[in-house]
Amino acid sequence: MTFDVQAVRKNEFPLLLADDVVYLNNASTGPLPRRTMDTLAEWARHRAVPHRISQEMEFGTLDRGRRLIAELIGAHESEIALGTNTSFGLNLAAFSLPLERGDVVLSPDLEFPANVYPWMQLAARRGIEYRRLRCDDGPLNVDRLSRELEDGRVRAVTVSWVQFASGARVDLAALGQLCRDRGVYFVVDAIQGLGPLTLDLRSTPVDILACGAQKWLLSPWGAGFVYVSRDLIPQLQPHDVSWLAVKDSDDFTRLTNYDLTWRDDARRFEFITLPYQEFAAMNATLELIRELGAANVAAYSQSLADRIVEWACARGDVTLLTPAKRGQYASIISVRPPDPAAASARLSDSGVVHSFREGGIRLSPYFYNTVEEIDRTLAIIG
Repeated sequence: MTFDVQAVRKNEFPLLLADDVVYLNNASTGPLPRRTMDTLAEWARHRAVPHRISQEMEFGTLDRGRRLIAELIGAHESEIALGTNTSFGLNLAAFSLPLERGDVVLSPDLEFPANVYPWMQLAARRGIEYRRLRCDDGPLNVDRLSRELEDGRVRAVTVSWVQFASGARVDLAALGQLCRDRGVYFVVDAIQGLGPLTLDLRSTPVDILACGAQKWLLSPWGAGFVYVSRDLIPQLQPHDVSWLAVKDSDDFTRLTNYDLTWRDDARRFEFITLPYQEFAAMNATLELIRELGAANVAAYSQSLADRIVEWACARGDVTLLTPAKRGQYASIISVRPPDPAAASARLSDSGVVHSFREGGIRLSPYFYNTVEEIDRTLAIIG
């Protein structure tokens, strides 16, 4: 770790410190850094006098967001479309991929609903078979997926990088390469992984990756993105069509020259008008992560998660609902003490903000948390 946690807390998260809470609920909603709040306030002042907001200011903000995201995930900015949430990207995948009646879409069971309902609706509309796989022995792995892909009708696999309740993490590179080798589309819900984990899509085969920014990217509600691989973009047509999805639509002097020729890049999928102020604020947080170093943020977050796992494994009265093996979890750790509801109430009474999900206490530490906060939390649970 090469950043000063105490300085980050003091400079960027003063309101959390003032509230005197231990915030371990980043998997639900991330707090906004000071610079991000300042950006929102600045844009609110601009919005009060919209004649002062230039077209360059609006679209320059979106351009900056695409560049920052592309840098964070090892992509090219032409592969990034901005959207308001994870569901935007998952619906794009479900309804734009060239899937036909009789094709099969696979996903692990216990996915977050955002990565289930679009595929259920696709099945209802087009006769696709949506198949959820029980994975009782841990996260979906290459051996299990390889067996499932023996059914030649499987055309797409959709997974959460990190499962929302247990924190179980799949091996994106291995699953993605298997899908690539078999000619199967690989779709990823990345909202619980990006931030606590790093990603380089230059070496990780993914076709479509969707991510809201309100959790681990510490951004306002209404900001997110979808990555569409460069080779796939020309093969897909937008399911929902925006007036800025076509070529030459940046020229506002000839908007009635109607020509339904899509842009060459992922902007063909963007649904304009986007909330510029939310993306300006997202950019501020992405710049903070860039300053701290994405790898440093991930490594520190992992060290806090490791501490919780080691504690749970050392106790005979606590069940670890997260896989215990390092590399199979990120920064979501779920534990079940003898009376989880009572333990959750104790945490709440003590000012430890957490979640109670699927019968377990879900803790999701991040780079603004301290070792002392983790130890205090574990003492209350125990």
